[in-house]
Amino acid sequence: MDNAVKTALEGVGIDVQEALDRFMGNEALMMRFLTRFPQDLNFSALRKAVDAGDAAQAFTAAHTLKGVVGNLSIHSLFHPVSAMVEDLRRGDLSSASQQMGALEAQYLQVVSALEHLQ
Repeated sequence: MDNAVKTALEGVGIDVQEALDRFMGNEALMMRFLTRFPQDLNFSALRKAVDAGDAAQAFTAAHTLKGVVGNLSIHSLFHPVSAMVEDLRRGDLSSASQQMGALEAQYLQVVSALEHLQ
């Protein structure tokens, strides 16, 4: 991986070394999974559920998204979505809804960076 790609990934909160370790040093496999992240539907499912006021569906989508971004070492999304999962676990849709804007802004930055790598 060249330094420009690594810098771009780290710039949007992806821990490249941690992700590479998780993929057992297989850089091509790691990049394949990272560049597929923009097609993952969990963020849009979370957005729809929050907008619809469906706390149960929002929890499912947020929890799944947390697992995906955790496995890809996207810390800039992992930490805020983890907080949202805990709010939704308690049934606090209002708090989760308030966090949606900041999460979406960070999500769009990550997706944009990953799409530019393709």
